[in-house]
Amino acid sequence: MATLKQIMRHYGPEYIKRFGDAMPDQHRKTIEAIVHCRTEHYGASLFRCGECGHRHTVMRSCGNRHCPNCQGDKTRQWLSKRLSEQLPVNHFLITFTVPEAIRGFIRSHQRQCYGAMFDASSQTMKKLARDDRFIGADLAGFFGVLHTWGRTLPYHPHIHYVVPAGAMTKADGKWHPSRADFFLPVRAMSKIFKAKFYDAMKKCGLASSICADVWKQAWVVDCRMVGAGARAIKYLAPYVFRVAISNSRIVKIEDRRVFFKYKKQQSNRWRTMSLEVMAFIHRFLQHVLPSGFMKIRYYGFMSPGSALSMQSVADCIERCAAAVVHAIRTICIEPFVPRCDKCGGTFVYYASILPVHLPFRGSG
Repeated sequence: MATLKQIMRHYGPEYIKRFGDAMPDQHRKTIEAIVHCRTEHYGASLFRCGECGHRHTVMRSCGNRHCPNCQGDKTRQWLSKRLSEQLPVNHFLITFTVPEAIRGFIRSHQRQCYGAMFDASSQTMKKLARDDRFIGADLAGFFGVLHTWGRTLPYHPHIHYVVPAGAMTKADGKWHPSRADFFLPVRAMSKIFKAKFYDAMKKCGLASSICADVWKQAWVVDCRMVGAGARAIKYLAPYVFRVAISNSRIVKIEDRRVFFKYKKQQSNRWRTMSLEVMAFIHRFLQHVLPSGFMKIRYYGFMSPGSALSMQSVADCIERCAAAVVHAIRTICIEPFVPRCDKCGGTFVYYASILPVHLPFRGSG
């Protein structure tokens, strides 16, 4: 089966040569990271089997957040932490999307616009959560993750938020539940999100560069209830560390065309699409985020700086909202433990080989 690494190894040098100085540095670094992932470029860890003593060499991964090889361990680590902090209420997946007419502008001003999308959407939910008509509490807690792609890799920036069904009040520390099947009105979120994004663009001097028709359109916000407890969190985990395309979706490379699978919205049937290899690499690289940009952000009582621990929030929910508490289903997430291929024993670490950085030449 073809992989993204194979595509980048064989065609990445040609892509770099073709676009040269026009390429953002982060795109070049991403190609090189994927090509060298789990090779001597990043060094290796040496283990011996605790049972039979057989020695094993494990190549280190690149750790690049756009590399499909490196997201599995991060997902397991995140999921384990979230399960230890799960709240006994329903959760919602709320998605904020921008109109197609503004996407080209956002792609040209990524750092400013992505930050504005986070600020505008998070402030929207905080504002409406304080409204007594909905929740009436001033300390909501949620986290969001930025995605920039659609199912066939077009540029489609949007933010997914994972939100517990309720909020806290700072004054008395009480939990205020939302309805089990309703969090906040999507039409109101759409209008406020658009207005706050416009204010952010105006503040940084970019509003005049945006087509006026964009502000006349309805901006889409979607809210869906995904259930309670561990199963809901496990369902949401892929939204956090998903990359633009996984290796499992790449079918083959043939005659300089990449064939990959996708599903249309509200359909479970797999379809196949093909792109010329340079066009495929271009589509993939347009989803590389600016260097240092935080694509996952935590707010309110989920913020790392919150004075409230997740356990204290959970305790408050059980005291103040027992009527809406759902049973928590425990799911055990086993950490990945490499096993000896000779006897099945566990590895014991004993040394590392430092990475050797060689010039990137590829095989093409």
